[in-house]
Amino acid sequence: MKRHLKRLLLLLGAGFLLAGGFAAWMAWFAFAAVPLKLNPQGVVDFDIRPRLGLKGAAQAMAAAGIGIPPWQFALLGRLAGKDRNIQAGSYEVGANGEQITAWQLLQKLTYGDVTQTKMVIVEGKTFRDLRAQLDAHPDLRHDTAGLTDTEILALIGANESHPEGLFFPDTYLFARQSKDLLILQRAYHGMQRRLADAWENRDPSVPYKSPREALIMASIVEKETGAPADRGKVASVFVNRLRIGMLLQTDPTVIYGLGTSFDGNLRKRDLLADTPYNTYTRGGLPPTPIALPGMASIQAALNPPTTDLYYFVAKGKGSEGASVFSRNLEEHNRAVNKYQRGGK
Repeated sequence: MKRHLKRLLLLLGAGFLLAGGFAAWMAWFAFAAVPLKLNPQGVVDFDIRPRLGLKGAAQAMAAAGIGIPPWQFALLGRLAGKDRNIQAGSYEVGANGEQITAWQLLQKLTYGDVTQTKMVIVEGKTFRDLRAQLDAHPDLRHDTAGLTDTEILALIGANESHPEGLFFPDTYLFARQSKDLLILQRAYHGMQRRLADAWENRDPSVPYKSPREALIMASIVEKETGAPADRGKVASVFVNRLRIGMLLQTDPTVIYGLGTSFDGNLRKRDLLADTPYNTYTRGGLPPTPIALPGMASIQAALNPPTTDLYYFVAKGKGSEGASVFSRNLEEHNRAVNKYQRGGK
């Protein structure tokens, strides 16, 4: 009996020693600095795909240059009860010589402390330009590739049938390997919010029947404004023309109507060729926006200054896009002769 008891005590002691040794070994692994193989940018970056799991995440980190045994990291996560909490995304460690432990890595993956990148949507670009920009971005998942514009609008929950002008120009931060559709969705809802707010605070005398008409005008103002200081006057010219039923006669709408056939040279025959976007041959606004307007152009279109201006012409080279504004055709012709034809 005593012999069996002694053997049991020895086994229990050995078990405690093994458990203690295992705990100490895991604690050392968890809180010791992890070796990092930095890339030429001085960091280690890696992607955790959705539904990859803890073991797969550990393997992805090891493959990227983080010196951890994947099985041991996975075991640490299971023992800590964090194996089901891994967040997908792009991560970066080691910046500025910073050290990191396995436990800190586990916390980083659990909290989704992802690395963000960005994309800038620029005012005045078209939706075709925006799609090309999304397709070329190396940090996005290109889920919209091959989709029609109509399919994209349906997927982001838009009620409109034409995509032009619906996406707010801004800087968008996102985790690497985010869906490009999410960027479009954010930009769409961003435009909806800002346009609705601007419409509520509009000058009640502006001649638009709907926010969409205001957006169309804002896109024209965006394309026609060479110098930011002229934006209000540009808006007033087109609003004044719209009020009296005068043709808008704006080249950017004609160019938009030409589409991909436009070669950079707007000819007289283009101005005479009737299309839905030719504001030299058709009265009122074109059927859709012609570009992505920024907030300044939206505000100008909905709150233009009161003027008696109906014409403007660009000053030309060296003027940084500034324009000369006129009240009547006689004044305008003199300005055209001076600034466009080299007269006096």
